Formats: sequence, C-alpha cells, structure tokens
Amino acid sequence: MANAIQPADLGFFSTLVQCGSLTAAAREMGVTTPAVSKRLSQIEARLGTALVTRTTRRMGLTAEGEVYLENARKILGDIEDMEHQLVGLKQAPQGRLRVNATLGFGRSHIAPLVSQFVRKHPKVDVQLQLSVNPPALSDDAFDVCFRFGHPPDSRGIARFIAANRRIVVASPAYVKRHGVPAAPRELVKHNCIGIRQGDEAYGQWRFTPVRTGRGGADRTETVKVRGNLTTNDGGIAVNWALEGHGILLRAEWDVQRYIASGRLVQVLAGYASPDADIYAVYAQQHRSSVRVKALIDFVAGVFTQQDKPAP
Repeated sequence: MANAIQPADLGFFSTLVQCGSLTAAAREMGVTTPAVSKRLSQIEARLGTALVTRTTRRMGLTAEGEVYLENARKILGDIEDMEHQLVGLKQAPQGRLRVNATLGFGRSHIAPLVSQFVRKHPKVDVQLQLSVNPPALSDDAFDVCFRFGHPPDSRGIARFIAANRRIVVASPAYVKRHGVPAAPRELVKHNCIGIRQGDEAYGQWRFTPVRTGRGGADRTETVKVRGNLTTNDGGIAVNWALEGHGILLRAEWDVQRYIASGRLVQVLAGYASPDADIYAVYAQQHRSSVRVKALIDFVAGVFTQQDKPAP
C-alpha cells in the first residue's frame, strides 16, 4: 500500500460523503458523475478495499470507509490548524461558512445577525439553513450550529452564548376568561398550546419551585398538558397565545417583548422550567477556523451587549 493515501484524496472523499451521493458530489465539484466515480474507484484500488457502497442516488460507508473518513477529517483539520497558525489570526475571515439554527430563533435572531456579520466581513459567504431539529455533528453538513440546551454530542465543541429561561405565558384576555393557575397541577384545567420540536417529550411540562430560602431539595413536577392547538413552529405558537387561545411554555427570548408591552403576562412565576440556554456548537475539525470563531464571537458579543435582542 505504498503511496496509497494521497492528501488530495482526503478532501475529495470528505466532500463526497458530505454531499451524500456521486451525483451531488459531481455538482459540488463541477465535474461529471463518471469522473467522480472513476476517482473513487482509483482511491479504492490504491487502498485495496472498498470505501463505499454506491449508486448514483445513494451512498453508504463500509467499515473501512468510516475509518478513512474519520481520519481524513482529522488530518484535514490538522492541516487547517497549521495554515491558520502560519497565517495568523489577524487574517480577515473569508470563504464559505455553513450555519444552522432552529426555525423561529434562526429567523428572528440569527438571520439579522448574519446580515450584520457579512456587512462587517464581506469576504465570508454564509449559507444559513433553518431546521426543526438540530443536525448531527457527525454529518459535517454545517460549520456551526446554534442550539437550545447543552448538546448531548460529546464529540463536538459547545460554546455558551446566552442564558435562556423557559417561562409560562398567556394573554390578558385568556387570563380574564379562564383565570390564572396557582400551581402547575392546575394546568390540566386549561387549554395549553402544544409545540412538537426536537426530542422533548410532547405535552409534558416540568416545573421546580423557585427556592426563596434554605431547605431540602426541590421536587420536580411533571404535568401532562393538553389543548386544541399544536404546531412545530414556535412563532405560530406565540401568535396563538397572543390571540388568547391558551397558555404557552416558551423561551424567554421569544416572548419577552410581548410581556414588556403587556400583550402577554407571565403565569406560574414561582416555578422554574428547565432552561434552554443558547449554545454555538461545532465539530472538532472546525475548532481553529477563523470564519467560525469570528461568527461565534460576533453573535456572543451582541447577546452580551443587550439583555434581550429584539426579535
């Protein structure tokens, strides 16, 4: 296997896997599908093993392909680290930056910040994609993802951006008609607006009493709520709450301006729900990327400067 592994092949294979198919990779590289297939065959011939099971539409990795990809990404990351160290961090950010965020938060907060960021760094080409569920870092589809809650993927790097409480709100009109629940268990008597997002248990709201003094450990209470309105879009859920349809458990970032204006009121203020703090998450191979660091620093700086960014 002398000279079986060539540096140029590592980037080719990483791009191929990221694209997910020979056809998509050909479009990304600006070549024909047969050219991509031929180069892959040449790599496999040099290695003496198959790296993928493939058709023009779908592609899967063999065990050897998994090993090759993992090490290819590590080597490419090390090369990028070395380049950044040689050039120096004073280099202006430039190149493609793939960013992911959740639908509502991405639309109301990240998109405006991306606009400001590219005005400051015009040589950076940002591709912003919003999704209901955060993608797996192992897919390497994005350079940085903005997520709620500390990510479970220990293979990535998570940087804290801002605190983000979940609070229970309702419109003054709803409260006037139906009253205010005095305790979480009373939510079963109310119409609660449901949101299906991520891996969270749908319709189960958890509460812990806010401690005002010393005492034993607080007991978390889980309430199974129900209602006649459900969505996977947080913005729609907030609008329904504004229109008086029911009680909503939502991130403080999404409802603070409506509380300040009096269009929503907080209920069950004596109870805390699990926080959904905001993190920027990225894979190990992007740890020295000037583009990634510049965007994260910019977003974190804006959130630090103001208590609640305007949606």
